[in-house]
Amino acid sequence: MNITQDKVVEIEYTLTVDGEVVDQSEENEPLVYLHGHNNIIPGLEKALEGHAAGDKLNVTVSPEEGYGERDDENVQVLPKEDFDDDVEVGASYFAQAEDGSVNPFTVVSVNGDDVTVDFNPPLAGQTLNFDVTVKDVRDATAEELEHGHAHGEGMHDEDFDDE
Repeated sequence: MNITQDKVVEIEYTLTVDGEVVDQSEENEPLVYLHGHNNIIPGLEKALEGHAAGDKLNVTVSPEEGYGERDDENVQVLPKEDFDDDVEVGASYFAQAEDGSVNPFTVVSVNGDDVTVDFNPPLAGQTLNFDVTVKDVRDATAEELEHGHAHGEGMHDEDFDDE
């Protein structure tokens, strides 16, 4: 079965940036996603289209097809009093926007009462290199299609019983 719209796909991957491993799937724990529903970055999803279980591929994804270009306007200075705890450089936090969405950000620096934060994704502006092995491809269930994502073992079980 080939990877096409509405298929549930399992992949094992290693992501490198400038030769350094920045992310990878855990052994025997592949990434499972619903193809065609923006569950993974566009460049990787496009490259996987048409492949089948057992296929191995190397994919280079440009910033435009990955996490986007860096935007200097996404770096802002916030008052230290907006933080509940001690602020550490490199720490990640979440801010709720006026529309209710949640936006992650990283603390870049602390200078007195000013905290400089970066709302850019950590890999924005980076060329991403994936080594991917397609482990499985199957039809999505009606529930997965309705929810817009793949369900792993035990997800959304209505009859879960912890006795």
